[in-house]
Amino acid sequence: MLMSILKGAAAGAAGTTALNATTYLDMTVRARPTSSTPEDTVEKLAEVSHLKIPGTGEDRDNRLAGLGPLSGIATGVAIGALLGLTRSLGWRPPVAVGSVAATLAVLVGANGPMTALGITDPRTWSLESWVADVVPHVAYGIVTAATLDGLAA
Repeated sequence: MLMSILKGAAAGAAGTTALNATTYLDMTVRARPTSSTPEDTVEKLAEVSHLKIPGTGEDRDNRLAGLGPLSGIATGVAIGALLGLTRSLGWRPPVAVGSVAATLAVLVGANGPMTALGITDPRTWSLESWVADVVPHVAYGIVTAATLDGLAA
């Protein structure tokens, strides 16, 4: 079981790399700015958890700028580990089905906390915003599922 979880975590890391590369490619092609929602989410989570992010001013801002992306990496790796666990419990879907499952799981894992904390409201997103969010998560799902399948062979 542990080996399946570790393989899932590795697949999630590969998927996270695909998600980040797709996001940065989109930013490059469309010259769009980075999103502040990961940092805003970390800041709000710290606030509701009564945790202090050390520093003031630029030092604190720089920590948030690092913690936001790190939280995304942690989410991607954790979703992969969860998918690895499901494989050890007997669920071995075809790559296409695994891709959909991984995509949906990471969309909920990434956007759920942001929505629950009031950082964003997907009901108000434009089509362009939805595409900018969904496409990188689909890349995550495909790469994670394919990698997990390949590691199981």
